[in-house]
Amino acid sequence: MKLMFPKLSRVSSFFVLVVVAILLTGSVSAQSKKAAAAKKAVAKKPATTAKDAKKDRDKAKATAKAKQDKKEKLTAKTKDTKNDKAKKDPKKAAESKAALAERRRKEAERRAAIIAEQRRREQARREAIARKAAVENGLHIETVANISKDNTEGEDLNIRNAAINALGGHAGSVVVMEAQTGKVLTIVNQDWAIRSTIRPCSTIKLVTGVAALNEGVISKEDGSVRNVSTRRKLDDAIAFSDNAYFQRAGVQMGNAKLVEYGQKLGLGQQTGVNLEGEAAGRLPFSNSNARIYSHGDDTEVSTIQLAVMAAAITNGGHRVLPRIPRKGVENARFQTFYKANVDVPSPSVRRVIPGMMGAAEYGTARRNMNQTLGVAGKTGSCIDKGSWVGLFASVAPIEQPKYAVAVITRGQRERGRYAAAVAAQVYNALAGNIVRTDRNLAQTEFKIAPRNVAVTKVDARLAELADDDEADETDAAVTVAGDRNVIIVPSAPPQKKLVTKTADSRPVFPPVVITYDKDEKGKKQKP
Repeated sequence: MKLMFPKLSRVSSFFVLVVVAILLTGSVSAQSKKAAAAKKAVAKKPATTAKDAKKDRDKAKATAKAKQDKKEKLTAKTKDTKNDKAKKDPKKAAESKAALAERRRKEAERRAAIIAEQRRREQARREAIARKAAVENGLHIETVANISKDNTEGEDLNIRNAAINALGGHAGSVVVMEAQTGKVLTIVNQDWAIRSTIRPCSTIKLVTGVAALNEGVISKEDGSVRNVSTRRKLDDAIAFSDNAYFQRAGVQMGNAKLVEYGQKLGLGQQTGVNLEGEAAGRLPFSNSNARIYSHGDDTEVSTIQLAVMAAAITNGGHRVLPRIPRKGVENARFQTFYKANVDVPSPSVRRVIPGMMGAAEYGTARRNMNQTLGVAGKTGSCIDKGSWVGLFASVAPIEQPKYAVAVITRGQRERGRYAAAVAAQVYNALAGNIVRTDRNLAQTEFKIAPRNVAVTKVDARLAELADDDEADETDAAVTVAGDRNVIIVPSAPPQKKLVTKTADSRPVFPPVVITYDKDEKGKKQKP
């Protein structure tokens, strides 16, 4: 037994080893099969994905084709339906086509009309610009031609050259005259200054003011308008050319009074200057529109008339007879003649002077104005005879006026402020002969102590447009602390005697009227 047990033990061990080997071999085989299957599955997966993508594409194509077929069938069906309807009702089909054609025709016409209107407006704009340029050029050519034909005999050629230089590129006329004697120092562009007339624009406010003062419509004490509330009083209404103020005063006064006082101040009649062909101008006898009191509608004046009117208001109410001294002896011993007296109480006439001073100091005429010369005046701006008109009627120095300067300019860009700037240059040239006897008109005229106040500043654009034709009311005044002190003449308070007569208030010679023959011979003097 002992001999057999080892053998049995070895056989058993061998058998165990065989079994283990078989098991190991089977496990390896199974793992190999699994790996091979996994590799096969991985290899087959891309093929399956590509196949699925192809199926999807085929399906999408089939769907698109089905939709297209359905759309084509629907379109064919619609066409068939329309054809059937057309076959059934050809009249409606024709009407439909006609309506469509009509709509297209109207749309084409509308577009063509829009284009034509745009072209028409552009052409009109170009033509308007060309017309304005032609008018402007014509005015300048006429001014130059007229100046070259002026009769300068007896004129002060230095003052004439100064006036021509001041006029510069403006189309217009200038009159420089001795305010208290009527001696004409120069008339630049005599045809326009003497022989033609134009609307006075806002310079008519001086006539309205004098008339309304004397008729009791405007208070001499505080400058208010009777029974009416106004934004400004008389002085500032003149300085800023307040259209509404003078319209309200004028309406209460009436047309007849404006005409009457216009004649008293020399409008609507010849001044009597010793030049042939003087125009008389006109007054608004049959016009009661409120604009006649503020814009001068239906009224016409000449440059020489403005100079005479400004002198009459400021030299005691005497209307001088303007004359050019044609001979040396006349120039050396010039005789003063008065055409007439204004025949209005002096307080009513001279009460507008503070406003005229204000226009030159801080109002519409302040542009380039030398404030040391004592200029007082009134601007005007409006449209007449196809162009803008700028006017300025003035005197200096105001205490004892030596010169009266009137300017009228014409052109698309002209305004009263530019006419005033021309006059300012003339006054600068005359500055050496201007002597201020008393810089405070308030003391000499109204016996009121002056007061220093901050300058009243007005928005530049609105102030300069104050007397323009299109500005019916000027409500933009703004008071600001000024950078300099000025003397502004206040309205006179109630007192028994508003004016103190001086030697300057009385004429040097008795009133006379002088007439001339055309040949300037046989001069007749009538008392």
